[in-house]
Amino acid sequence: MSTDPELGSDVQPGCLAPRQRYDLFGHEAAETDLATALTSGRMHHAWLITGPRGVGKASFAWRAARRILGAAATPQYGPLGASPTDPVCQLLEASACPDLLLLRRPWDDKRKRWRGEITVDEARKAPHFFEKSASANGGWRVCLVDSVDEMNNNGANALLKTLEEPPQRGVMLLVAHSPGRLPATIRSRCRTLVLRPPEIEATANWLIEQGAAKDMPAALSASRLAGGAPGRALALCASGGVELASQVRAVVARGASASDSEVRALADRVARKGSEGLRSVFYTALSNAIHDTARSQAENQQDPTPWLNAWREVSTLAGEADGLYLDPKQTALAALGYVRDAARQQPVN
Repeated sequence: MSTDPELGSDVQPGCLAPRQRYDLFGHEAAETDLATALTSGRMHHAWLITGPRGVGKASFAWRAARRILGAAATPQYGPLGASPTDPVCQLLEASACPDLLLLRRPWDDKRKRWRGEITVDEARKAPHFFEKSASANGGWRVCLVDSVDEMNNNGANALLKTLEEPPQRGVMLLVAHSPGRLPATIRSRCRTLVLRPPEIEATANWLIEQGAAKDMPAALSASRLAGGAPGRALALCASGGVELASQVRAVVARGASASDSEVRALADRVARKGSEGLRSVFYTALSNAIHDTARSQAENQQDPTPWLNAWREVSTLAGEADGLYLDPKQTALAALGYVRDAARQQPVN
């Protein structure tokens, strides 16, 4: 996860910021839908862009914003493609386009970290923005929210007012990781585009083409761990997440026999500064390994309850780790402690 206030909170290692990326893998159909709406004159005022993390939602939204705001279509970059040399694209990449409003979690300069949610003060910028005239005569204005499910209730209510009274030649592009968390009143006023991950093998081949993975086994491992999401898989390759996941599974497999030094080294790795992006990999890999162990216990006619309890505790801890700003090392140690406790309750054959 990026800690650069200029780039955004969700930029992962090895990945360009969405406003800097001009290609997009695996979403030609969704791009064609939006491009057709734009060129046919039937442009909806609000688009809800959903899908798992790392699938390309923000990159899609920026591609849409470029074209809506007047960048020339460039088919070699895909259905919503535009050239990096286009003046509109250059303005957007430099964060200098007056016809785009970007709403995201604000940077807390005092604590040097991103705020936990998009505040109501941020959301209230939207109606004021749409009250202004576009800089180009008769042009469009775009408000891009990344991501809308990070808004608090007051922020969502403030945004709803704009959705209820759509501005002329104004478009809202709402990125959502978990659309089910949004009020139905927001979802019902948007046209939804669901971005689904490509097949595991297709994403692995893409990683090889990008030069991100050293060989096909590594590419397949990253793609499986990312659930096929290209951006997530790319970040895993760049950050060492594939190797970390392998280490986590090894510690779970050793269970109670895993040494204290081994457990501490693993916690140290995900807690050190600059490793923020690896923490979600750690908890995902740990939860998956515990779940697989519980299933194996059940298949072998053994009681899986200790492992299921560990899985629930780790899942809860992972959800609280960022939201409550828990100490990352102590949280990782606590999670690994649940694994060792479950292993100690396992009957000895």
